[in-house]
Amino acid sequence: MITLLFRTLIYLVSAGIGLIVADLVLPGFQIQWDKWWGFVICIVIFAILQSILSPWIAKLADRYAPVLMGGIGIFSTLVALIVVVLLPIGGLRIVDVTGWLLGAVIVWLISAIGTVLLPLIFLKREVKERRKR
Repeated sequence: MITLLFRTLIYLVSAGIGLIVADLVLPGFQIQWDKWWGFVICIVIFAILQSILSPWIAKLADRYAPVLMGGIGIFSTLVALIVVVLLPIGGLRIVDVTGWLLGAVIVWLISAIGTVLLPLIFLKREVKERRKR
């Protein structure tokens, strides 16, 4: 149970970092900081959607278009971004094609790297603390 919570927290943090990096790099990808609570809700909904959409889209692609299997993560990120932006909660706006396409790639890439590196960072700290005891 603790492992599941740890992985969930890591994914939420990495998704948030991915969205923030896309906001910093792309002018058409805008986090609405005046609605910070909307952004937090966007991160949670995005992470839930991404977790549900990735396996489902992979199954569809495997069945109907196996050649697309390599782009499943980016495609499911794009679909999750579309849903989050369409929600009336605010927090995230994407206003141009570059924001949509490169934003999906950036968020996907940062999230993927974050889910690999963040546990290593936290586990390294935990190991050091246990060795001190």
